[in-house]
Amino acid sequence: MDIKKDWKQIRIHFSKSFKSCLHVSVASVDVENNPTVTPIGSMFFNGNQTGFYFEKFPSKLPKHAEQNNNICVLGVNSNRWFWIKSLYKVMFKDPPAIKLYGSLGKRRKATEIETNRLARRMRTTKRLKGHAYLWGEMVYVRDVTFTRAESIKLGKMTN
Repeated sequence: MDIKKDWKQIRIHFSKSFKSCLHVSVASVDVENNPTVTPIGSMFFNGNQTGFYFEKFPSKLPKHAEQNNNICVLGVNSNRWFWIKSLYKVMFKDPPAIKLYGSLGKRRKATEIETNRLARRMRTTKRLKGHAYLWGEMVYVRDVTFTRAESIKLGKMTN
């Protein structure tokens, strides 16, 4: 998978992934070289192989970035109908999962455009009690630059 040529398809995939499971998984490495995974529900992808996420709750990921800023982001399309159709046809029309490799940038204050994107994504939960706790006061973001993409292969169903 070519990250530049396929970026539009990659962004569509991650949009579907977020809709089906509400987060992406971000893998990083701690100071002792142990891998760890952090679920991020506020990852956004821009038009140029970059993205950002709001850094309100992640505590280990920023610490890992101080020593090693390399990450891998996994987005899985967990939509039930996508899987049922694929299993019935013995073929995935689109990749069931995509991994993006990249690096974390510095933490910075979110722009108005970025906070508006978050508000749009989370608008369906606005009237729920936990909305303000989870999505309120999202002030800081961390930029991500992606360098490589890999679609997950599941044998003959992804040929």
